Amino acid sequence: MKLILGSASPRRKDLLAQMGIVPDAILPPDIDEDPRKSELPRPYCARLAREKAQAVAADADDIVLCADTTVALGRRILGKPRDAGEAAQFLTMLGGRRHQVITAVAVRRGHRLWCREVVTDVKMKRLSDLELNAYLASGEWEGKAGAYAIQGMAGAFIPWISGSFTGVVGLPVAETAALLAAAGYNLYRS
Repeated sequence: MKLILGSASPRRKDLLAQMGIVPDAILPPDIDEDPRKSELPRPYCARLAREKAQAVAADADDIVLCADTTVALGRRILGKPRDAGEAAQFLTMLGGRRHQVITAVAVRRGHRLWCREVVTDVKMKRLSDLELNAYLASGEWEGKAGAYAIQGMAGAFIPWISGSFTGVVGLPVAETAALLAAAGYNLYRS
């Protein structure tokens, strides 16, 4: 049995390492991540995690772990910004408001699939022009849902969260550990 991480995210790999888990392989699937017409954030995020897990080639006894993180402002999905202009737009919309960060985790072993969505409420302060421009210049927003990474510089913009910090980073560790255990992965092997 191998554990395959279906994600190229260094953050997810680091969060697994915090749990003492080193994947045997890292095989990020290539799937269409565009939301469907009128698709809401939570079902969208869950669908992507499931589709990623199904798209990873694995032997019947291997365990595949995939996740997707989405930032939702009401019914609006704020994915990974295309450029600095869109990142600025996202950060401005989030400023001074509460939003939700949804991370869906999917674990597959053979034909069985275990899924869980973790929703965390987050408040971002209004950014000054100086803060916004410095953050955009850092490039840290690139490839990040909602244009920010709570574990980096943007942590200074987040005065309040309710829920899973690791879920906002990209992999809720408690829920991931439970899903891996359900799939038969021994988290505490010596």
